[in-house]
Amino acid sequence: MGAERIGLAVEQELSPRTRHGSILVVDDALTVRELQRSILERAGFAVRVANDGIEALELLADEPSDLVLTDVEMPRMDGFALTEAIRAQPELANTSILVLTSLATEADRQRGLDAGADGYIVKAAFDEAALLSAVDHLLGRRP
Repeated sequence: MGAERIGLAVEQELSPRTRHGSILVVDDALTVRELQRSILERAGFAVRVANDGIEALELLADEPSDLVLTDVEMPRMDGFALTEAIRAQPELANTSILVLTSLATEADRQRGLDAGADGYIVKAAFDEAALLSAVDHLLGRRP
């Protein structure tokens, strides 16, 4: 009976940290992209990655995601344009969008929200807990 209780306690302890959902990480910097992927996969999310907005739209056309986590400054199509393109497609209307960028001014933040982003995190304030909290909030989950 003691082992069963320990097993149950471990399950209960782990279950709040297990998350489900699909996330598309969009960033042209390999190191940043892989760090975000690692954090999100460890938290239980299914994660795909794209190098820029054009690649992200191609992936979303093949298979929508629950949330798009995007940088702003990228070649070919930046994160603001990607956000606007996602919002312009009715089949992607329910996709949550979280911008994670080094652009830290209030004008940049407002531009991201005006483009249709649901959240905006500045990379200087980025850490694992803040990212997971924002993702959980946007996906309607409580960690």
